Amino acid sequence: MKFDELPLIAPILRALQDKKYTEPTAIQEKAIPLILEQNDVLGSAQTGTGKTAAFAIPIIQRIHKMESGGGKPQLLSLIVTPTRELAIQIDDNIRLYSKYTNLKHAVIFGGVKQGQQVDKLKRGVHLLVATPGRLLDLIDQGYIRLSDVKIFVLDEADRMLDMGFVNDVKKLLKLLPSQRQSLFFSATMPKSILSLANEILTNPKKIEVNPVSSTAETIQQFLFYTNRTDKKKLLLHILTDQKIDQVLVFSRTKHGADRIARDLHKNRISTAAIHGDKAQNQRQKALKDFKAGKIRVLVATDIAARGIDIDKLKYVINYDVPEEAETYVHRIGRSGRAGESGNAISLCEPEENSRIKAIEKLTKQSLRVIKDNPFPQTEKPMTEAEKKEWNKEKQRRKQEFFANRKKAGGRRRR
Repeated sequence: MKFDELPLIAPILRALQDKKYTEPTAIQEKAIPLILEQNDVLGSAQTGTGKTAAFAIPIIQRIHKMESGGGKPQLLSLIVTPTRELAIQIDDNIRLYSKYTNLKHAVIFGGVKQGQQVDKLKRGVHLLVATPGRLLDLIDQGYIRLSDVKIFVLDEADRMLDMGFVNDVKKLLKLLPSQRQSLFFSATMPKSILSLANEILTNPKKIEVNPVSSTAETIQQFLFYTNRTDKKKLLLHILTDQKIDQVLVFSRTKHGADRIARDLHKNRISTAAIHGDKAQNQRQKALKDFKAGKIRVLVATDIAARGIDIDKLKYVINYDVPEEAETYVHRIGRSGRAGESGNAISLCEPEENSRIKAIEKLTKQSLRVIKDNPFPQTEKPMTEAEKKEWNKEKQRRKQEFFANRKKAGGRRRR
C-alpha cells in the first residue's frame, strides 16, 4: 500500500512526498484509517515501527478539518508522553507533517524555564505535546485549559508507569472532557497497563505490531564474549572500524555512561553521554550534535534513550547486557528502523552469560558469536556464594568510603 491510497488530504501527502515517504509502515496502515474514523485505539507497538506518524498524521488531518481559521486557536488535541526527549521528537514530527496546514502546535516539558513555553501557549495552539509534570504545573497556573480537547493521546504508557507518573495521568483524566477520542500506545501490555487503558478508552480498536519478543529482520545481531576488565579495550577495538561512523552505546548506569564517554574521549573519539543527571540543555545539545554527525558516539542509559529517533542509525552497542530480555529488544530497535538495515553488538562478560540465553529464548534467534575477538572471555562466572561475598565486600567498601569522607568533611569545617 502507498500513502496516497489512504484517505489523507493533499497538504499531508505533499509533506510526506517532501520526505520521500511513499509506503506506510504496518502500524500506520492500520491506525490511520481507524483514527480518522474517530475510534478509540489501543496500540501495542515498540520503538521503530513508525508509531508517532501513525497517530500524528490523522490528528493533524482531523484538526485541519475541525479548525475554522478564525480567531485564537483552541486546544483541540493533547499528546502526553513520559520524557522530554520523546516530547521534542513528537513535536518535530508534527512540524514535518503539518507544514502545509495552518496547524499551531507547541511542546512543553520540565527542566527549563517556562517563559517561552507560556508565551507560545498565550498565542494559542491547536495541538500540545507535553510531559505530565510541566503540564499539570501550567494547568494549575491557569495557562492551559483542557475543556476543548477532542483528541487525547497517551504515548509510551508502560514507561509512564515505570517512571511513577500514574497519579499524574489520573489527575489529567479528571480534567479532560468525557466526550473525546482517546489513543493509547504502549510497547508492553501487562495487567497494570490494561487496567489504565480501560479507564481511558471506550470500545477501542486494538492494534498490535511487532510484539516485544520480535526484533526487526533488518537488524544483524553480533555477540562478543569477553571479560569485565577487557570491555573498554574491546569497545575501542570495535571502533577502529571507521565504517562505524555513528553509534549509540548503552550503559546500565549513569556513572557507567560517564565513564565510557570519558574513556572514549581520552582516545580521541568524539563522544557525549546522556542520562537523568544531565541538565536538559546538555541532553538536547548532545542529541542534536549526534544527529548532525558532530559526535561519533552517544552513550545513553535506557530511560534517557527513550524517545531517541535517529533516521538511518546503523549501529547500537550494548556495553552492558540488560537484565531484562525485553529491554534488549527495545535497545536494538533504535537501529534498523522503518525497513533500514541495522547492526546490534553486545559485549558480554561472564556474569551476563545467562542474560544472553534469556534474550535468545525470547527472540527465538541466536546471536552471531564473533570468533575473531582479541579479548575473548577467559574468566568463569562467579558462583552464588562468591557473588554474595563480593556484594558484601562492595557494600563494606562503600560504607568505609562515605565514613572517611564524612570525617574529612568534619576536619575541614573545624
